[in-house]
Amino acid sequence: MTNKTITRMDLSEAVFREVGLSRNDAAQMVESVLGHISDALVRGEQVKISSFGTFSVREKTARVGRNPKTGEEVPIEPRRVLTFRPSHLMKDRVARGNRR
Repeated sequence: MTNKTITRMDLSEAVFREVGLSRNDAAQMVESVLGHISDALVRGEQVKISSFGTFSVREKTARVGRNPKTGEEVPIEPRRVLTFRPSHLMKDRVARGNRR
């Protein structure tokens, strides 16, 4: 496995090569799609991308945590966290990639 990170630039370059839009249009399209996904998640909506997975926001309640160094109890505020659940197709594809 490599430690490569796919960036927005990589995505827009792929759209440029595969769809044939100009580099500028491809970058705008990637930004637009990511913006729509982000906006939906901020509103608390679920984002399901077929054959890829589902992004959702989960509400976590307040709880008492513990400082591992001192053992002191620390209150943890309620918060919203982003979760991703891959589709079965994505899980299978990743698993097949591990069997070389």
